[in-house]
Amino acid sequence: MKNLVKPENEAEAIALQAILKQHGIQAEIVSFHDTAYDGLFQSQYGWGVIKVKDADYSLALRIVTEWKESSPDAVEWDDDSS
Repeated sequence: MKNLVKPENEAEAIALQAILKQHGIQAEIVSFHDTAYDGLFQSQYGWGVIKVKDADYSLALRIVTEWKESSPDAVEWDDDSS
């Protein structure tokens, strides 16, 4: 397994994992939180990391990069409030 990206928080980690899964890529979320040290490692190293298999790394990196660069206007919303 290879480190792909360090998400800002748990919500971003879950969203990225779901997007990768849609593309057939198995992603593992590893949080740096440790209850014994009350989150000390998260303040030093960040929230955590998403890991993927070495063979999936290139495609996964492209998917994550495109997702981060996309604007909110590019997201299709199903807004039935009208």
